[in-house]
Amino acid sequence: MTTVLVADDNSVVRAVVRDMLDGAGDLSVIGEAANGAEALQLARLHRPDVTLLDHRMPVRDGLSVVGAISVHSRVLMLTRSADDRTVLDAVRSGAIGFLVHGQFGPAELLHAVRAVAGGEAHLSPSAARVLVSAVRAAPPRLGLSQREAEVMDLIARGLSNGDIAATLVLSSKTVENHVNRIFAKLGVTGRADAIRRWRHT
Repeated sequence: MTTVLVADDNSVVRAVVRDMLDGAGDLSVIGEAANGAEALQLARLHRPDVTLLDHRMPVRDGLSVVGAISVHSRVLMLTRSADDRTVLDAVRSGAIGFLVHGQFGPAELLHAVRAVAGGEAHLSPSAARVLVSAVRAAPPRLGLSQREAEVMDLIARGLSNGDIAATLVLSSKTVENHVNRIFAKLGVTGRADAIRRWRHT
């Protein structure tokens, strides 16, 4: 059984999505959240296989918690907007799926949840176009090596040096050296500034 957390500030949307998922037989909604703070709390508590996350919510919006939630659960954004910045920020922060309301039906939602639960990316056409355009236009990422870029991606997702070491199967000292080189190349002194630069390139 694939467990799912549904986070959306619209109670009607949550109810419709819950009914669709629970009716599938192999999917089970184990929690609902009306804002980003609740979503993060429930993700940490229940560690669902997939979190369906809206990006515009009160208290904390979805984009601000994608990275932290993705440590505990695979994230599928389920939003009303596919503007370039939203898509890129969501994916860079750790989302591996992005569906836009009006661009999918019940069957595709179920397929997307199953795909994301299995670690596969799933994107609405408009979100896919944004990513393809960004990849084609993107220069090398701020002069970082491939390994440094991998470390920076994990930093942007909110992982500590210890978590990064475990994820990439590296020693803590090696990760520390990577982080120091990244900060030097980006011209920053801390994680917050590094993340801001990374997300806006």
